[in-house]
Amino acid sequence: MKTLQSLPPFARIGTRGSPLALAQARLVRRLLCQAHGVGEDDIVISVISTGGDRSQASNASLTEIGGKGLFTKEIDDAMLSGDVDIGVHSSKDVATALPQGLRLAAFLEREDVRDAFMSVKVQSLDHLGERARFGTSSIRRAAQVLRVRPDLEIVPFRGNVGTRLQKLLDGVADATMLAMAGLNRLGEGHRATAALDPEIFMPAPAQGAIGLAVRSEDARMAALVAALDHAPTHAAISAERAMLAILDGSCRTPVGALSGGGNGQLTLKGQILSLDGRECFESFATGPDPVALGRAVGEDLVAQAGSDWLAKWTRR
Repeated sequence: MKTLQSLPPFARIGTRGSPLALAQARLVRRLLCQAHGVGEDDIVISVISTGGDRSQASNASLTEIGGKGLFTKEIDDAMLSGDVDIGVHSSKDVATALPQGLRLAAFLEREDVRDAFMSVKVQSLDHLGERARFGTSSIRRAAQVLRVRPDLEIVPFRGNVGTRLQKLLDGVADATMLAMAGLNRLGEGHRATAALDPEIFMPAPAQGAIGLAVRSEDARMAALVAALDHAPTHAAISAERAMLAILDGSCRTPVGALSGGGNGQLTLKGQILSLDGRECFESFATGPDPVALGRAVGEDLVAQAGSDWLAKWTRR
């Protein structure tokens, strides 16, 4: 007979070890406790080092070293082996196709989707001097910045929020961008120099949303996280990921997405750019079915760009 001391935990959460990832995992634990009437000691948080974390010092872009799965693979493996039950992810870091046996079952209510301009020298992108150094390892952010300021020098810039802020203080770059959602979740939103217009600097698909992955056949965990699911966010992320799935199959170019909705209708605007920001294609659509909407926008972007353009940027 099992004693209280020998009972298994109510749930086991797998997360990366960065301050932001831990803040997100603790938020999920707190919400699960509130929803199901258990104590925080009943839910275990397991910190798992990922390839994306270990590659931070290289400053290489994710496109160069393997893509989004670098931040989730080891957590996925721990879930499939039964070591953890719930994977807590920044949804923009999750590959469009999860490993067989896993699924994204819920999304917390989305935070601010915008990017923040960050600098200790100037107040806006417009105030940066000619040929100033803009730090980022995101091909999307680099392309969007070069689209409006082609004179700037893009320099590699990776690391967690604290590391990037310190790099600005150390003069590694004159400015950078960070997601407002991450800053807000860390209680650091006041550090943003300026929030950027998402119509001009379109966010990454699924930016600002925390996704909860579970094993596909684990009905108990699916039911537990369902209590945390925010339906409007789930619909928006489903549309943006469906769009990205179409584009992932065609090219590796900078991709932005911006969604909204109301009255049973979802709107989605998608964007793809050349790496130098000189070429840009955008598509906008409205509809009730998130996945169909995302696919339609993705297919329209592919049609606009054309196979020659896509092949050109894929080869880079």
